[in-house]
Amino acid sequence: MSIFIIAEIGINHNGDLDLAKQLIDIAKDAGADAVKFQKRTIDLVYSKEMLNSYRESPWGTTQRQQKEGLEFSLKQYQEIDSYCKVQAIEWFASAWDLESQQFLKGFNLKYNKIASAMLVYEPLLQMVAEEGKYTFISTGMSTSAQIDRAVDIFCRVNCPFELMHCVSTYPMQDEDANLNRINTLRERYNCNVGYSGHEVGLAVSYAAAAMGITSLERHITLDRAMYGSDQAASVEPTGFRQLVGAVRKIEAAMGNGALEMHPKEVTVAVKLRAHLPLESEILG
Repeated sequence: MSIFIIAEIGINHNGDLDLAKQLIDIAKDAGADAVKFQKRTIDLVYSKEMLNSYRESPWGTTQRQQKEGLEFSLKQYQEIDSYCKVQAIEWFASAWDLESQQFLKGFNLKYNKIASAMLVYEPLLQMVAEEGKYTFISTGMSTSAQIDRAVDIFCRVNCPFELMHCVSTYPMQDEDANLNRINTLRERYNCNVGYSGHEVGLAVSYAAAAMGITSLERHITLDRAMYGSDQAASVEPTGFRQLVGAVRKIEAAMGNGALEMHPKEVTVAVKLRAHLPLESEILG
């Protein structure tokens, strides 16, 4: 099974539909399987006090103005839906509240996503699981007991899912990646395991690809210097194309693990072992 590559647009579109479309184009051109967004109902996710507090941004001087500036409307998501259909690429989003998940149900999306921050929000997990769609569940900043509970919710209603190893620091330091956790998750839960990365660079993602992950998610951006909290942990267009190309090469290179001589080696073996006395030794 080929690694399912997700280009996480998230909120890197900065509320600009044209920028979102550019990022969709980049993902499609690079060979990603899907793009992902984030959906929030501002007044449900954040407190009134927090929303009224000071924050300077391109949209104003309050947290509310900044948060609202990053959210797309129904009409804008309908345009994203249509654009992705034309581009022949899947899209989906991680909801941060029940109203947002209900909003996403209005689209005929193939996948759901549980963000690491939402893994402990059981009403949302239950709502998503009851939809029965294949769901990617990120496991960042979560304990084994919390992951146990999330897995149990999905298993009880027989909703297909896979876990995604994730370290929720932005950006993540390479030495904090703990990629061996991929094997631990696979063994503990007997399920497919992917990797959602927030590191700078591509090396850790390459290593994850060689560990048998079934999905790979990385944030993408036009420019890491752009405004936004996720930009620094994102991959620019050239890097993302390089990532997808390298992951596909890694997949092909892993092989089936057979110990027998590769058929293409036979003629080389005959040539390089020609001085040996027995033909049986030539071919092993």
